[in-house]
This record gives sequence, C-alpha cells and structure tokens, in this order.
Amino acid sequence: MRTPIPPADSPQTDPEALWARVIAAAAASAGGSEQAAPARSGLAPQDQALLDLYLPLCRASGARAFTIAHVGQSLDGFIATTSGDSYYINGPDNILHLHRLRALCDAVIVGAGTVAADNPRLTTRLVPGPNPLRVIIDPSRRLDGSQHVFTDGAAPTLRVCCDAVATPGPVPELQVARTADGIDLEDLLTQLWARGCRRVFVEGGGITVSAFLQAGLLDRLHIAVAPLLIGEGRRALRLPASDRLSQCLRPSTRVFAMGSDMLYDCDLRAVPAGRANTSS
Repeated sequence: MRTPIPPADSPQTDPEALWARVIAAAAASAGGSEQAAPARSGLAPQDQALLDLYLPLCRASGARAFTIAHVGQSLDGFIATTSGDSYYINGPDNILHLHRLRALCDAVIVGAGTVAADNPRLTTRLVPGPNPLRVIIDPSRRLDGSQHVFTDGAAPTLRVCCDAVATPGPVPELQVARTADGIDLEDLLTQLWARGCRRVFVEGGGITVSAFLQAGLLDRLHIAVAPLLIGEGRRALRLPASDRLSQCLRPSTRVFAMGSDMLYDCDLRAVPAGRANTSS
C-alpha cells in the first residue's frame, strides 16, 4: 500500500497534535462542557477528513449511551473465510481507526466468539488516549479467563452474564436481564450508562454488531470495505430478510478513504430502524 505524498505547497499539520485536540474535545464533552473545535483553516484535506469523521462522536450526548459499531468486510460482504480466518481483511489505516474509536469511547463491547477467535487486547496501543472499559458478552461463560482481556491488567474488564453464580470467579461480572434472544442489550447499555459510560463502541464480531443493529440500539455504524473478494465465508451483518427495498434501512451515509479501504459512516439516528430514506 502506498502512502500518498502531498504536493510541496500543500498545508502541513501535525497529526498527533490534531488528534490530541480531538481527545481533549471528547474529554470535555464527557465532563459536561464544550471545547472549541480545532481550527480548520489551513488544514490539509486528510486533516479536514480526520476532524469531520471524529468530532461528531466527541459531541455525542443524550439520555443514554451514544453507541457506535464497526465491521470490517470484503467487497462481497464477508468478515472471514469459512474457516474463520480474518487476519487481516482491512488495512493498517483501519486498524488505526479502531484504536481511535476505542480512545474516544468509555467502553468497548465484543462477543465471546471474537475473544475466543482473535484474543484481542482492546486497548489504545496505537494512539494517545485512554483505554476503555472492556465489556465481553459471554452469557454461558464459555471463556476460561486466560485471554488477554482478563489477564493483561491493561484496562478494567467485565464479563456480561445473565445469571448470578454462588461463588464469583476471578473475572468481574455484570449481570443483565435475559430475553428470548439472549442478552438484553438495552439493559446492558443502561447499566453501562449508570457506570459513567457515555460513549460505547461495539467492536465485534458480526453477530454482536447485528444484534445491536436489529435492536435499534446503534446511533452510528462504520463499515470498512476492503478491496478483497472472498467468495464464501462468514457474513458481516445478519438482519431479517425484507420483501421490498422500501422496508430496508437506508441510513444517511458519508464515505471516507482509509488507505486502500473505504469507510462508510452511517448515521442511524436520522432514519427509523426498518424504514428507508426515500428522499431524492
């Protein structure tokens, strides 16, 4: 992958300093105050794009946690091969994006399947910014507790379960209500809000992101599409089938170039779940 070289007369900025301003804006918003947005005059196009993508997340506020999810997929809509190989579908620019989203959010949620398959750390190793609370949805306690998120001590971690145990294990647990489909995700977000989590990042995997999307609990969805054709594999998103396009979700969307990938920033608050945006 080539890194584009800007023209000699293009504006130059310090990306680390610009990112520090974004982190400061997020911290100010979390504290209930507003910080002036970084000045945009004289910025290079890539720096303008950085502010356009992340500043709306910094200002997120409301009566419940602002929830953003991310999936990285191939051109034909898969997040892994049939054997589960997904390392890496997307390029390094999108990996950096994941770390930035973690830094901007108070909690990061993944399912037990993602932890079992990838053993992620879910920290902000690649960017300045605080590590989020790591929230692992594991209702059946399938994980044995040896994974990085439970042992590395880099950030606090909660295992989400549906029933209390007589003898608590070594992994702190969060008990949430159960529904016919499993974890009550709305109850989970309510409890995270009560813990001070104002911005929540649902990082994966596809089943977990799909569950939040189907429940209408996502404010924003980022879909990173890689120039890759897998042919068959594990689908990125799973939603109930619709007979007509007018019944499908058509969110307001912005598109950002992210290295060799294209990132679709979908605003799910603008269109009610299950209804299309029919404006033209």
